[in-house]
Amino acid sequence: MSETSKLIQGRTGPWEIVLGLEVHAQVASNAKLFSGAAVGFGAGPNAQVSLVDAAMPGMLPVLNRYCVEQAVRTGLGLKAQINLVSRFDRKNYFYPDLPQGYQISQYKDPIVGEGEVLVERDDGSTFTVGIERLHLEQDAGKSLHDQDPNATYVDLNRAGTALMEIVSRPDMRSSEEAAAFVKKLRTILVYLGSCDGDMEKGNLRADVNVSVRRPGEGLGTRCEIKNVNSYRFIQQAIEYEARRQIEILEEGGRIDQETRLFDPVKGETRSMRSKEDAHDYRYFPDPDLLPLELDPAWVKAIEDSLPELPDAKKARFQSQYGLTAYDAGVLISEQARADYYEAAAAGRDAKLVANWVTNDLAARLTAAGTPISDSPIAPDEISELVALIEEGVISSKIAKDVFERMWAGEGRPRAVVEAQGLQQVSDTGALEVLVDQLIADNPGQAAAVREKPQAIGWFVGQVMKATGGKANPGAVNQILKAKLGL
Repeated sequence: MSETSKLIQGRTGPWEIVLGLEVHAQVASNAKLFSGAAVGFGAGPNAQVSLVDAAMPGMLPVLNRYCVEQAVRTGLGLKAQINLVSRFDRKNYFYPDLPQGYQISQYKDPIVGEGEVLVERDDGSTFTVGIERLHLEQDAGKSLHDQDPNATYVDLNRAGTALMEIVSRPDMRSSEEAAAFVKKLRTILVYLGSCDGDMEKGNLRADVNVSVRRPGEGLGTRCEIKNVNSYRFIQQAIEYEARRQIEILEEGGRIDQETRLFDPVKGETRSMRSKEDAHDYRYFPDPDLLPLELDPAWVKAIEDSLPELPDAKKARFQSQYGLTAYDAGVLISEQARADYYEAAAAGRDAKLVANWVTNDLAARLTAAGTPISDSPIAPDEISELVALIEEGVISSKIAKDVFERMWAGEGRPRAVVEAQGLQQVSDTGALEVLVDQLIADNPGQAAAVREKPQAIGWFVGQVMKATGGKANPGAVNQILKAKLGL
């Protein structure tokens, strides 16, 4: 993508969007950050609340070691600096759904420092987004305003749930780049196992900081759009907010630094509150929690246990299986899909297996709303289907029919082929008789093919039609060329 293509043309000239994101990722853990209360989606209201979460008098927070491990694992996956000494702070402002009245977070001394993420655009080009920091903090509960016309209900199930806030540098210049960054970040987190990435449940959501400027000028005043939980909404919110700011500036107005919400129904942002600065939160070290000191050997053990991450897996798929960058990128975009592919590709034509996994199978799964981990067609069945094509038992066209029958639950590929008599005809003697008859019945067409060999497809089509699509295309072509003297 060229620099000029990122500019928005306003009434008075071009503008550049500057974007930074704060991504809140719920830590994959069975318990909360400072209590032993369970973490899970779908429990009844206030069913997962401990005395610590409810801020009862005398209750003290106890740090969940596993959440710290997940934060370190994530930092290592983002090629970031792990701070061996960090501390928790109290962030103060009115939280109607966090009983203690402040949030335990990290400010000046986060657990993870600077890192970077390599992101690929739709056109295959790449850009790097700097990571400023990753810190641990507790989530708030949820206020419910639609249960009673005269009262607000509070569900504290999420209160105290561990979050990783991943803060990017303002390195993105378009809504597409912002969405691509969140997609890549989500993929990394899921590979690491530190967050399940479920945006529908709010387990991964983004605060989007948007500002605009004239090309070459300094940074403009930013507005923060809170809690956007889908790639599409991220793009829509950015595009609306950028246009809103440009229109204000072109009319001679000024941008107020504020926090805004995105309304997906109207496709627009609206003001929520004036944006606080750090001093407004009155951060100070939490007196109930000692500074967090990490053992370098423990950090090294976590680093040694990291799985193969998306970038490394993509490079290996290209070198080991001879896949294109595009095919490898599609396959590794989901860990479950990558694992499925590798199981199916063992000992088979890797490119052919990739085609089946990313095209036919993916289309069926998407239409059914089924994740690949729950696919009714197992990897070894795709492998068997490809083996039948490689062995010449069936053609690629017949394989499509076999696949549909497999999806319908009629059995494994070989069993389907045998039961339905779908083996392709490779008997050269029988095919020669058929070709001889076709040439004799169509002398004019035969002469035309001798003049223009590309027209041989007509005869191939006739043979396929006569055999119900079961003739081996390779054998048919060879016989035709021999009979027509090509």
